[in-house]
This record gives sequence, structure tokens and C-alpha cells, in this order.
Amino acid sequence: MKKTTVTLQDIREASDRIRPYIRRTPLLREKNMDKVLGCQAYLKPEMLQITGAFKLRGALSKILSLTQDELKKGIITSSSGNHAQACAYAGQLLDIHATAVIPEDAPAVKIENAKAMGAEVIVWDRKYDERWKKIHEEVAKHGYVIVHPYEDFAVMAGQGTIALEIMEDLPDVETVLVPIGGGGLISGISTAIKESRPDVRVVGVQAAASCPYYVSRQKGYPSEAPILPTVADGLSCRQPGENTYPIIEKYVDEIVIVEEEDILKAVRSVAHGAKLVAEPSACVGIASMLSGRVKMRPDEKVCTVLTSGNWDIDTIGKIFKGEHVEGVL
Repeated sequence: MKKTTVTLQDIREASDRIRPYIRRTPLLREKNMDKVLGCQAYLKPEMLQITGAFKLRGALSKILSLTQDELKKGIITSSSGNHAQACAYAGQLLDIHATAVIPEDAPAVKIENAKAMGAEVIVWDRKYDERWKKIHEEVAKHGYVIVHPYEDFAVMAGQGTIALEIMEDLPDVETVLVPIGGGGLISGISTAIKESRPDVRVVGVQAAASCPYYVSRQKGYPSEAPILPTVADGLSCRQPGENTYPIIEKYVDEIVIVEEEDILKAVRSVAHGAKLVAEPSACVGIASMLSGRVKMRPDEKVCTVLTSGNWDIDTIGKIFKGEHVEGVL
């Protein structure tokens, strides 16, 4: 029977499957950020994951569930960079061929890291449809298995393992803030939380420049949104996913948006307050608190998922210094 959603049991099984291969990232209590954020601040720093991003969890969850015959065919994905690196690492780990189609304007560090881990990298048009057209051409030619970055339920299950760790480390967590790009991360996290702790508030955060889930929530049905240049390149998405949208509508309490300047302030805040190098896509949750988009009590225990840290260090340095940084389209 074809799966139609992801479940708490799927997430628990994914946790068992990937545990030997990932890093269990810590939950950091950052008291010195309480005042500026207006809550009791906790951070889940997935930039400390082996590949520098949470994506490794979902990629391994999917790839480790493949049959031997499927693994022999090799895998292929499309990604703005972090999921590509995760698939490259998994390919290296399991000694299988991995191909990644990456946007031509993705940060160079993401492209080079994927290559360094042995992936075949195809640099292609940033347009989502063009990249997926290329993927299907490669599948027809080579028979690769597609590892979708967010629409695959096994990938969502892997991402949901973050929530299991948060709830284990902070049983009385009250709110969890999660960036939304394609929606796979928050689908897994919200499922794990709401199917075990329905009282915990789950808030999704999008960049205002690319916010189809926010627009869809306002309209009440799946809707496209314009894609404008954004420093949060890892969150660029034109329309809600077919599989992720129903889960997000069912389990995510609030969806908010943040502006570019708030995202840049958040990058600086994380570096100053937590001494962590986070890419802009990772910092939208912090931006939502700095900008007042999300309301909290001073005594509220709030965990923000910092998804990744794979960005050109020179460009992050410009953000730290307050210099102008262009978003990508």
C-alpha cells in the first residue's frame, strides 16, 4: 500500500535506522539571549551535524531504507546545496553513486563540498522545473533512484528525529520554531511533536521573499507565491509540496514571515549570543522573535531549530560586519 503521510512510528524507526551514522546534536540553553528574544532561549544547532546541516538525517533515512538492487542503481537529487551534500555523504558512506543537480548560483562551498564527498555534481538552472526536468532525463538514462529533498515520507521521518531529541532533552519545551523551505523538515518535526505532545506550539517561519506556505495559510488553499531574491537561499520555494502541505496544515499552529534585514540581524545575533556560524536560512526562527512576529512570554521555553551553517564564509563575514549582502533569486 502506498504511504500517504508520515507517522510518529515512522520517525522512531528512522531514528533507529540513522542513529549509527549521524551526530546527535546538543540542545543549547542560551541564557544570554533571553532578553533580546523575550523568552527562555534554547537552540538546536544542526550546523554541527556531520555535513553541516539537518539534511543528513532525511537523506540517510531514505537511502538506508532502499533495497540492495536500488542502491546499486545509484541515487540522484536536486538541491540548493545542503541536501546535495547529505546525499553525497551518504553515497560515500555506502559506496554508491550519487548525483546532485545544484543551482548555478548556489554558494560555492555547497557545490565544492558535494564534489569533495565524491558526488557527480551537475550545475544547472536555479528554476525548480528546469532542474527536475534534468533529473528525470538522468533517471531515464541511468536508472537512478530519486531522493527528493522534502516530498518523500522517509525523508520527512528522518528530519522528524530532531523533534525526538528536543523532547528528550527538554521534556517541558513549550514552543518550537522551524524554518520552512520545501516543508519536509517541519512536516517531520510537527508530526513527531503533535503525535506525542499536542500541547507544544509549533511555529513555521518563511522568508517573506519566498513564502508559499504563508500565502496558502492566508488563502486557505495551496497557492503559489512569487520568488524574490533572498539571502535565505535554502528556503526558496514557489509552491507548497503535495505531500507536505496537508501535514503542515494539520499540525503547524502558526506560520509567519520575516524580512531580509531581520534575517541578517538574526545571523549576527546567533554569532554574538551563541558563538555559532549559521547561514541565513537557519536563522529565520531567531528573526521571527527579534522582529516580534512571534509572541512569547519571558518564562516560555522556546527551542529554535538552527538548520545549517554551509555558506561562503567571506559572505557571512560581511553580514557580521553589517555590510550589504545580495540575496539570490
